[in-house]
Amino acid sequence: MGKNIFAKVFLWMFIGLLITFGTSFYVSTQEFLAWNVLKLGWVWFIIELAIVIFLAARITKMSSFTAKLSFALYSFVTGLMLSYIFIIFSLPSILLVFGVAALMFGIFGLYGYFTKVDLTKISSILAMGLVGIIIVSLINIFLGNAMVDTIISIVGIVIFTLFVAYDIQKIKSFSSFSNIPTDNLAIYGALQLYLDFINIFLNLLNLFGNSRD
Repeated sequence: MGKNIFAKVFLWMFIGLLITFGTSFYVSTQEFLAWNVLKLGWVWFIIELAIVIFLAARITKMSSFTAKLSFALYSFVTGLMLSYIFIIFSLPSILLVFGVAALMFGIFGLYGYFTKVDLTKISSILAMGLVGIIIVSLINIFLGNAMVDTIISIVGIVIFTLFVAYDIQKIKSFSSFSNIPTDNLAIYGALQLYLDFINIFLNLLNLFGNSRD
């Protein structure tokens, strides 16, 4: 079941990324729509959070259709939130950073799949690091310190690349003994890896992205 589940996981992760970046690009080309979408940033964030909580709480009981629809909706809402990247950054820069993020994701994904090291040992460290990033990011909204932003991005890249390895290993383990239906497990895994990839991409873009002329 292991290889079969990963085929489904990566298929849905790809679909999610396609929805997100397709939505982002389209919204960015519609000035009035983009302006109104970006004004509602906190609304989209709350919707995202609600979907993640719903999926995590109901993943073992919901139908596969509901799980897939929830993931697609999450990807769409994220696309609305990320429409700003096509307004701020040049398209070649976005594509280059996307490629680098994909390479890093692939390297750490392979490590997570093949390593014999139990990565659950670092899960608490990663969780604490993630909480730390969130807290510092919220504080820096008011401080506006560029150096702190840079440090957050660097630490974020490290944390989320390690999360890729950890999540891959976790999905591999779940596929062997979990009571979650296969399609739902694929969606759950796709969401975890989708979040890892998006965060690697955004942090890299924050560091190396070139603004539009």
